[in-house]
Amino acid sequence: MSRYDGRAIVRNQEMSYSDVLQSKDLKYIDQFSTPTISKVTTTEGLALTRVQHVWTYGDRLWKLADQYYGDPSYWWLIAWYNQKPTEAHFLLGDAITIPTPLERALAAYNKEA
Repeated sequence: MSRYDGRAIVRNQEMSYSDVLQSKDLKYIDQFSTPTISKVTTTEGLALTRVQHVWTYGDRLWKLADQYYGDPSYWWLIAWYNQKPTEAHFLLGDAITIPTPLERALAAYNKEA
């Protein structure tokens, strides 16, 4: 399962990217559409074990995914659960939640997707 499953590929020819496109000698860039991030329902949340973590200097989503899931590629699952799509949205001292076990967290995501 990939976080890109079911997402449309869109062609980006925006003028705001003209410098990038020109520097790479491209006319457009194909990219995945931006997903809508849904929240976990109360019922799905109750089926999960939630581990609390305080965001500290040096934290990275991929490191947390590796620590709790044994696979850094599931970083996006932690981002989704916390409704913060990138590491830039986390501030030092933020209390974040790691949904576990991985299989149930993925099942909750797949119901939302």
